[in-house]
Amino acid sequence: MSELSQLSPQPLWDIFAKICSIPHPSYHEEALAEHILSWAKEQGLTTDRDAVGNILIRKPATAGLENLKPVALQAHLDMVPQKNNDTVHDFTKDPIQPWIDGEWVKARGTTLGADNGIGMASALAVLADASVEHGPLEVLLTMTEETGMVGAFGLQPNWLQADILINTDSEEEGEIYMGCAGGIDFTSTLAISREAVPAGYEPLKLTLKGLKGGHSGCDIHVGLGNANKLLSRFLFAHAKALDLRLVDFTGGTLRNAIPREAVATLAVPADNVDALKSLALSYLETLKSELSLKEKNINIVVENVAAGDQALTAASRDTFIALMNSTPNGVIRNSDVMKGVVETSLNLGVVSLKDDEAKINCLIRSLIDSGKDYVVEMLTALGELAGAKTVAKGNYPGWQPDASSPVMALVGETYKKLFGKTPNIQVIHAGLECGLFKKPYPDMDMVSIGPTITGPHSPDEQVHIESVGLYWKLLTALLKAIPAKS
Repeated sequence: MSELSQLSPQPLWDIFAKICSIPHPSYHEEALAEHILSWAKEQGLTTDRDAVGNILIRKPATAGLENLKPVALQAHLDMVPQKNNDTVHDFTKDPIQPWIDGEWVKARGTTLGADNGIGMASALAVLADASVEHGPLEVLLTMTEETGMVGAFGLQPNWLQADILINTDSEEEGEIYMGCAGGIDFTSTLAISREAVPAGYEPLKLTLKGLKGGHSGCDIHVGLGNANKLLSRFLFAHAKALDLRLVDFTGGTLRNAIPREAVATLAVPADNVDALKSLALSYLETLKSELSLKEKNINIVVENVAAGDQALTAASRDTFIALMNSTPNGVIRNSDVMKGVVETSLNLGVVSLKDDEAKINCLIRSLIDSGKDYVVEMLTALGELAGAKTVAKGNYPGWQPDASSPVMALVGETYKKLFGKTPNIQVIHAGLECGLFKKPYPDMDMVSIGPTITGPHSPDEQVHIESVGLYWKLLTALLKAIPAKS
């Protein structure tokens, strides 16, 4: 039995514990999908699957509520795989280990997968709990949302029968989301040349680590450090003066997670090793001063490594470091329409060097298409100056707010009746699948709700236990309050 079995509501927490026990990072959701399909059939429910692997489960209405508008509860099957450096974990084989820490559920050294595992568990719990009253019900579970919204892109018209869709991928209890940012991936590929490391150079590894990381949308405005940017800033300041030869640079693992660590493998003239170590310590103190309120555990480590035969030429080194240092990162513009909401941002997420090329992968988000276009043009211009090839792909639309949405009004009314206060109506600076669902289902009324989750896309991810109970109370009350068909 999981430690989560002591929590309420059940069976939501038991279902979430089972989800945690089955590995399901992006592109590896099949075992979880098969388990859910088997479970649903055991419950006597109707199941279906489309060409891209999305799951659709149907449950008849509670007796007497057959005339209500049909509703779809929606979540995505995959989770973001991120772990602490000292945690041994294979996300494709090893279960997530949730545990209770006071008011929160966390995972041991990894992402928890509450994003969107709690939402998925709540939808399945509605199917399992005969005491929950509802009209005609569908549960839609989509594939590979976190790395390209594959399931949402592949959703076909005329498959869902619902008039209303409740997305469960929001991460703040007491807030109702009626819109979200769109996004696009941007990759710069820079050709590099290498040469033999000169004699008398010592090989070193420079690691910037200990950053919190986080969600590249929801957390982009809070001032967290980006390891790729911080390490390239140091290299730009000192590479020429110290005659550093760059052998390798790696940073970040996912374009939608703020990178927590970056590593540069260097060859340094023996006479400059002490200067490098001194400058690294001085830079660390600078970063601690700048980021003291946000990054408590930032660290820079210089250590000896095995010698590398080839390093970037000075010209390739300078171009790569300059491109990295000049690439913008973070908030580009705040919204004038939605106060307190980021309009446009980008995350310099993943950087890697191969023998003859460097790749820089960014994720651009914006509430408006022109915001995405602006950042794409800016990065394209930087690429042209550096002589890099640039590609923008995977463009997905935002979910445009509809102030007249009946279901949004119903959620607000239901919330106020339950809790005696008015919820916040918000637009989220993250990608929800609702924007893509609007293409095959333009007339479907949509809303997004969820419990409080902090630190998504990082090993600090946690879900607030009490908020899950409040979210469940809202969700079940909302299903009973759905209006009748006109």
